[in-house]
Amino acid sequence: MKNFIANTKVRGLALAAIAVFLIVAPLVSSPFMNYQLSLVAVYAVAILGLNIVMGYAGQVSLGQSAFLGLGAYVAAYGILNDWPIVLVFVLSCLIPALVGMLVALFAVRLRGIALAMVTISLPIIGVPLAKRFSEFTGGSQGTTVSWLDAPDWSGLASDQWRYYIVFAIAVVLFIFGRNLTKGRIGRAFGIVRTNEAVAMSMGISSYRYKVLAFTVASMFGGAAGFLYIGIVQYTSPETMSFHNSINMVVAMVIGGSASIIGTVLGAAYFVFLPAISGQIDPTQTALISGVVLLVILFLLPHGLVSLPRRLIQLIARARQKLNRAENAGPEDAGPAQNETGPVSAHTTTDVSESHPESPSKNT
Repeated sequence: MKNFIANTKVRGLALAAIAVFLIVAPLVSSPFMNYQLSLVAVYAVAILGLNIVMGYAGQVSLGQSAFLGLGAYVAAYGILNDWPIVLVFVLSCLIPALVGMLVALFAVRLRGIALAMVTISLPIIGVPLAKRFSEFTGGSQGTTVSWLDAPDWSGLASDQWRYYIVFAIAVVLFIFGRNLTKGRIGRAFGIVRTNEAVAMSMGISSYRYKVLAFTVASMFGGAAGFLYIGIVQYTSPETMSFHNSINMVVAMVIGGSASIIGTVLGAAYFVFLPAISGQIDPTQTALISGVVLLVILFLLPHGLVSLPRRLIQLIARARQKLNRAENAGPEDAGPAQNETGPVSAHTTTDVSESHPESPSKNT
């Protein structure tokens, strides 16, 4: 009970510290850093959707960038046509969710490579479609919008205002995602991921929950597209590229599969690693990213989220070795020795026993 209370206090203090940091950070950071932090929130929402379908439900999805791009295009079109902003947000989530559900209705019956091929086709098809329907998407040039500027009464710069708006929406979506994965639906996802036969014996429809997972993931991708337009103010067919989808999958694995905190760590990796590697050597960004990926996978197979647990294990092992060394008795130091050298078993044997035929001294 005491450990539970202590852990609850630690978690509460950690959440309070994180909340204070998120509130104060845009007030003391540069506009560029606020932009980077806002992008972390954007891609955290997209990777959360990917984590729901892959980490929690155990399905394969390599097309999350297509839903992010679709949500961004819907948001840009609605903003340019002066639609109510709430309606724009709802449609940015709803339309990608419907597309994801339609794809899932046919795709989830497949498994392995076949399912991966279907999801890969989404960004591959989406990019040329975005270029073709230029009256809605702006074609290859993309679409630029100008909105979400800070109101005068706020006293904030536009980058600070956008940061707060994006983070507020992202926090709400993360609360929704956490409740989903920790509740009855999340437990059903876990059973389907582990063993579909067991799920069927328990009355859980694996097909239904697979479709639900894809639909929810697509909705999160569309919401991330809405936030993307709010921060970047621009979208193009490259937003839907397959390259972005693969990078999001890598970020999810590096952060930690089936983990809410790992999702945030993966988003930070997705945004900051290219920026840092670009400062080191812009021509070696891909190489640096590959090296970091291999190192993390070898040292932390469960992602960055497992780093504290790994450190605790290493510290515990070091303490055990130290305690063993300190508590080692004389008997552990090796065979006993006398002044002339090690005492052998023969030196403790009586002479008469070793030479039974020799005469006794009393004779």
